[in-house]
Amino acid sequence: MRTPDSIPANKAPADDAEGQRSWTREALKLLRQEAARSADTHLLRLAFEGFPGIEFYFKDEAAHPTGSLKHRLARSLYLYALCNGRLHAGQPVVDASSGSTAISEAWFARLLGLPFTAVMPAATAPRKIADVQALGGHCDLVDDPSQVYERAAWHAANGACHLDQFGLAVTATDWRGNNNIAESIISQLAAEPHPEPAWIVCGVGTGGTSATIGRYLRYRGLATGLCVAEPAGSAFVHAWRGRDRHVRCSQPTVIEGIGRPQVEPGWVFETVDEVIEVPDAASIAAMHVLKEHLARPYGGSSGTNLVACLQLACRMREQGRKGSIVSLLCDPGERYDQTLYDPVWLSRQGIDPAPCANALRRTLATGTWQPFA
Repeated sequence: MRTPDSIPANKAPADDAEGQRSWTREALKLLRQEAARSADTHLLRLAFEGFPGIEFYFKDEAAHPTGSLKHRLARSLYLYALCNGRLHAGQPVVDASSGSTAISEAWFARLLGLPFTAVMPAATAPRKIADVQALGGHCDLVDDPSQVYERAAWHAANGACHLDQFGLAVTATDWRGNNNIAESIISQLAAEPHPEPAWIVCGVGTGGTSATIGRYLRYRGLATGLCVAEPAGSAFVHAWRGRDRHVRCSQPTVIEGIGRPQVEPGWVFETVDEVIEVPDAASIAAMHVLKEHLARPYGGSSGTNLVACLQLACRMREQGRKGSIVSLLCDPGERYDQTLYDPVWLSRQGIDPAPCANALRRTLATGTWQPFA
């Protein structure tokens, strides 16, 4: 993970309106420069023996400077705060996050020379906590994950600018284009055998990514379906099926970043065409299967996405359809060395991914869905 330079101290503005506007202009300039330097992420193609005529593509969002899909969101949140006059020179910044968003926000805070606090569940992967701290951020760890919102609001009431990824992700992201993730995917597929994908698959954290993709697909008039892949029992699964935003879920998941216990404001039900539930053991198994094919590790939500992709591909094969399926590689597996990739940790959680991994390998080889034991 690369670290940025920040606004030089000699460019800090005076404590007046014109000084603040000058600082905001400089901050926006830095964000534009950063966006221009950050080349678009790769779209990796895989072919599996059991699925002739069906191409699989995985957009490697772990290649961002901060190592995850949330780099795009963090930049958008800072732009939104700056352009709305909510963020000022020297002002502390805060947000609630399970890790990856916090890392990206800490990186941008350092770029802009601002103090940053991440309100995180105490059970967050230690590597993510260390990454935030390495960027100069402070981690306010909360024992009860449901209390992160209230704690972030407390910091905001004491003068911090609350970036509010859960409340503002959909509003802050330009879904019509501006090189958002959906526009990037469709552009990169232009010369491929099936440039209009049958499906795009993603998880739901804030809801911003699924809403951006779903809106863009409709904006472009594409027939591509949007499938949300979620840990089994997540609030979004039950809420989407019943169209009830008030659903709350107490079923825990070890897959960080998705599987929220409540419906976040950014979830736009109408943009989602399909929801697939994935057991945690299957997500972890798929994480290992991805590593076998891509020669580098990715996190648990990437495994969740792969499982959903394979279920959709099996359905397409049964229907005699050819086409492409696109999904996301959300963050690097190194962040989970002490959790999802640690056999001792998994054993303590009562999770054995081996049977699911064997079923997934048979699915890849045969093109027929192999249920998990």
